Amino acid sequence: MRRAGRLATMGAVLLALAAPAGAERVKDLASVAGVRANQLVGYGLVVGLDGTGDQTSQAPFTVQSLRSMLAQFGITIPPGVSLQTKNVAAVAVHAELPPFAKPGQTIDVTVSSIGNAKSLRGGTLLMTPLRGADGRIYAIAQGNLVVSGFGVAGADGSSIKVNVPSAGRIPNGATVERPAPDPFNGGASLTLNLHEPDFTTAYRVAKAIDRVFGRGTARPLDATSVEVSAPADPGQRVAFLSLVENVEVEPGEAPARVIVNSRTGTVVIGSHVRVMPAAVSHGSLTVTITERPEVSQPAPLSGGQTTVVPRTEIQAEQAGGRMFLFRSGVTLDEIVRAVNQVGAAPGDLVAILEALRAAGALRAELIVI
Repeated sequence: MRRAGRLATMGAVLLALAAPAGAERVKDLASVAGVRANQLVGYGLVVGLDGTGDQTSQAPFTVQSLRSMLAQFGITIPPGVSLQTKNVAAVAVHAELPPFAKPGQTIDVTVSSIGNAKSLRGGTLLMTPLRGADGRIYAIAQGNLVVSGFGVAGADGSSIKVNVPSAGRIPNGATVERPAPDPFNGGASLTLNLHEPDFTTAYRVAKAIDRVFGRGTARPLDATSVEVSAPADPGQRVAFLSLVENVEVEPGEAPARVIVNSRTGTVVIGSHVRVMPAAVSHGSLTVTITERPEVSQPAPLSGGQTTVVPRTEIQAEQAGGRMFLFRSGVTLDEIVRAVNQVGAAPGDLVAILEALRAAGALRAELIVI
């Protein structure tokens, strides 16, 4: 009987998860608060370069770092000795620590020169601790760099570069030493943050979760956040969130918006754009100036000289005026059809939309990028 009851409950949950066409999963609309990547950064040395490292006179910190590293291995450089660092470069190392990363796992790192090294190709990063914003060490990076760019210079000063040779990557180049703080298993509830703030979507997400798991399970906090009550046990919490993120919700429709790319002339109009009653006349004036100099010959035996007489022709053409009449509540389809019927270009459509906005007849947000 218990097994039959569990099967009936699971069947009810599966039926509740079934959503109408056009719905999206919660996992595509929102993310769990606190479950995010953390930035790591460190300072290190890349060695083994083929004469493309930092110049001693312009990067004194590289020499200082090299002296400090050698001192840790018991090697003392006399004060009067000048180190040549053509095969060494000081670099900044940064990476992202994924959520729930555990000690022993590896992550990719990016290495960038901070001195005047010409190229990091062929270099090896020495052991570099990576610290978080709190100053604690979370990973250790080391390994051979993969540099996609290269540069070649001639004796006469000519040079050529492909991509950026002063930066590279080390796949799986850092080993995690300490996990990031985990807020997932703390508290009696979880918070879902919408990727796109919207009051309608937040309300519908809360109602959809309540419909599956019972009334009072979720409640919207604002246009972005929805608080969801979750089990305290970590295993049950993971299983619960697995079901929550697969609940399908029909998100709220986007606001009326028109986006214009001024560089390419691309215009994107949302489906809810409406126009109030208005008439727009759109035309263009073309002025053409043509210079046609003529040669003036003097009469025979007159003693005159041949001269060039300037003659200018000016033509003005007024293109046929285009009158657009928009009635109340005109939709996107009607706007596009009216513009296409007169053969207007995207630039003409932009001019029409700007005129409608200036007249207060465009019921949408106009964004020019």
